[in-house]
Amino acid sequence: MSSNTIVWSEPNKNKRFTFRFANRRKKTRFYIAVCALLIITILIAGNLISESAIQVNFVDKNLQPSFNHIYGTDWFGRDMFLRTMKGLSLSIIIGALSTAGSGILALFMGTAAAIGGKKADAIVNWLIDVVMGVPMLIFLILISFILGKGPQGIIVGMILTHWTYLARVVRAEVLQLKTSQYVIASQSLGKSNGYIMLHHILPHVYPQFLVGLILMFPHTILHEASLTFLGFGLSPHQPGIGVILSESLNYLSTGQWWIALMPGVSLLAIVRLFDLLGENVQALYNPYKAHE
Repeated sequence: MSSNTIVWSEPNKNKRFTFRFANRRKKTRFYIAVCALLIITILIAGNLISESAIQVNFVDKNLQPSFNHIYGTDWFGRDMFLRTMKGLSLSIIIGALSTAGSGILALFMGTAAAIGGKKADAIVNWLIDVVMGVPMLIFLILISFILGKGPQGIIVGMILTHWTYLARVVRAEVLQLKTSQYVIASQSLGKSNGYIMLHHILPHVYPQFLVGLILMFPHTILHEASLTFLGFGLSPHQPGIGVILSESLNYLSTGQWWIALMPGVSLLAIVRLFDLLGENVQALYNPYKAHE
């Protein structure tokens, strides 16, 4: 019996009732809704937290996690849960802008390589090899340093370094669709390249493109935290997760484990949440998995 079947039986009776909870598609939509709701909640909550809520309060400094402060407080008496939510919301915003810009660049480059001829394909592949040939973190540090650090340096660096994998996916999909029968038939009917791209190619590329964007999102969040942790990202005055983790290193030796553990676990939970969201969206668009 499958795991999706609920069995109930009445005592002293030989009756047995089964109820099928949902098929794979309904469960996938449920997971997507839950993941999206949690992410939106964190984003809204983080932006609603005022600066006064995380001000210095030496009366409550260095408190361990409790009902009053579920993430504890730091050496300045600031509530770590509020600081973490503020930092996560900032990371989500930076990740969203970086992913959107990188996705647009990947779509343009991948499409240009597939339909632009051999020269365009060679140029795009050369650019991909150049970007992928340099360690991503070093590339991000150089770009962020040149642009004066801060959010703008992180976003531009993410856009210029995270487009390569998705561009290859788009290129492969477009190359495959170019030789499909319905595209050839549309060309024989005199349809323009723009019409074919808009009505025949992009709708089929969209599922893979969307999944690629979602899976790219956690990478941008982790790289933003890494840059900030190393001192090349957000300002120390901004409530970023990387800032919190960097500051907490000075206090781990004093036994204040919660200052680093709670924000770090929250960051990993958000990353895993986006991974689950991407996996479920991919399953939703997969005809072999969606109807299981």
